Amino acid sequence: MSQRFAILAVAALAVAGSLLPASAALGAPGGSPGAPGGGSSHSAKGGPTTIPGGFKHLVVIYEENHSFDNLYGKWGEVGGVAVRGTQSVPQVAQDGSAYACLPQLDANLTSPPLSDTCQDATHGIAASHFGNQTFTIDDYIHPTDTTCPPAVAGTPYKPNGWLNGTGEPGGCTRDLVHRFYQEQYQQDGGKMDRYVTGSDAVGLTQGQYDTTKLPIYQYLHADGAPNYVVADNFFQAAFGGSFLNHQWLIAARTPLDTTPSVANSVLDANGMPNNYPKYTATGPIKDSQWTQACPAGGNDYAAACGNFAINTIQPASAPHNSGTQLPLIDDTQYPNIGDRLSTAGISWNWYAGGWDDAEAGHPGVNFQYHHQPFNYFAAYAPGQPGRAHLQDEKNFISAAQNGTLPTVSFVKPYGDENEHPGYASEPDGSDHLVDLIKTITSGPDAKDTLVVVTYDEFGGQADHVAPPVVDKWGPGTRIPALLISAKFQASSVDHTLYDTTSILATIERSYHLAPLSTRDSSVNPLYTGIKLGLDG
Repeated sequence: MSQRFAILAVAALAVAGSLLPASAALGAPGGSPGAPGGGSSHSAKGGPTTIPGGFKHLVVIYEENHSFDNLYGKWGEVGGVAVRGTQSVPQVAQDGSAYACLPQLDANLTSPPLSDTCQDATHGIAASHFGNQTFTIDDYIHPTDTTCPPAVAGTPYKPNGWLNGTGEPGGCTRDLVHRFYQEQYQQDGGKMDRYVTGSDAVGLTQGQYDTTKLPIYQYLHADGAPNYVVADNFFQAAFGGSFLNHQWLIAARTPLDTTPSVANSVLDANGMPNNYPKYTATGPIKDSQWTQACPAGGNDYAAACGNFAINTIQPASAPHNSGTQLPLIDDTQYPNIGDRLSTAGISWNWYAGGWDDAEAGHPGVNFQYHHQPFNYFAAYAPGQPGRAHLQDEKNFISAAQNGTLPTVSFVKPYGDENEHPGYASEPDGSDHLVDLIKTITSGPDAKDTLVVVTYDEFGGQADHVAPPVVDKWGPGTRIPALLISAKFQASSVDHTLYDTTSILATIERSYHLAPLSTRDSSVNPLYTGIKLGLDG
């Protein structure tokens, strides 16, 4: 990582420390330094009852799998301030040499059906339409193209996506690998130049959407829309995929698997656990759900080794599928933000699209079990009091319409509507996002509500901004983030350094709750963005 980014990270931590309430000491409450925090939740008597800016409700809409460059890289200016947009980073092969062409595997980006305009014999690319640079996905796969898999049980899995004319409308691309060790290899120490080599989707990692054509962009720029703040320096909390980043959203830590023995990841000399079309492992490898073993055995959280769950694993509580399960997490030892809020008597809920059907035993085809992070904790198992906080998205819509929103709402759209590449349509998911925002900003609680829209992780798609180095878990790639409110007087851009745990920090410092780990105790809360929107 460059010296500039190292300095930025240190400076951000110093600033964030000065914003902590007196009750929130730096370090891991109830745990050893650098370890996940335990300890009891508390709320300061007579402390603040709103989020700075006078907001009585916080709504976090948690979308899926896009980097900032991929989705918001062409946002442009807001109020005369430039959004830190896209920049093409030439991608390099395993030996460090630059590609001449981008290899492609997506069914709609290969040659054919596209014309062959580039060859790269050095790197074994016989035919490609793409040079070694970013490209606009919309130029090749349109929102109306029938490239999405049918949402029907038994539909065959096609790893390279559905050729236009064979699927359903929506303009889906294929999925891309997005895993803990692979992302670190792709970032190449902050050079951000190995996304292609470290991916099963190769050149698709360089694809980007025309931001100005996204339904969310068009809505926010239409007459009568609420004002907003683009946070263009916001990073996913942890390296890798959805499971892990959902855990960091609510607990600011990576969970320990208490199973007596696990199949730890095995990395080659380059830190890679797998082979890909343009990557060949240099030694023994194993790509599993857990971190690599520690050299001396045991579990070392600071070193990110041992039996920590990093890649998709199922919850022990239903609903879940038949895959490997993570034993229930003990809230008394490793609490989450729900535990903190409940102990302090602050209302909150996690709202998930399709939850009621899944809990009743007939989940939708695209219901994602690993997107339900509270379901991994013992306090939210079936029959426990915390279970009442896990509700269906339709309950959120009713609460927004009726003016009965809890203080804190987490909203997780159903799979078809969460924007995830592979099984969900980006424009259709953005349409659903717009519908949610309209419901909030037209409801009785509109003026009292701050909406945070962000994404769980990068989805395997490149971004050119190197993340700061904070710990062995992350942060990972830069992701889209918006603050929206009917209370904002103007729209703007916020360049403050944030990661996903900034959401936790905002809640904790607003309501004098103890931090959950060292990360949320020192990260910047979302105060700066709020101030920009209110001051205009």
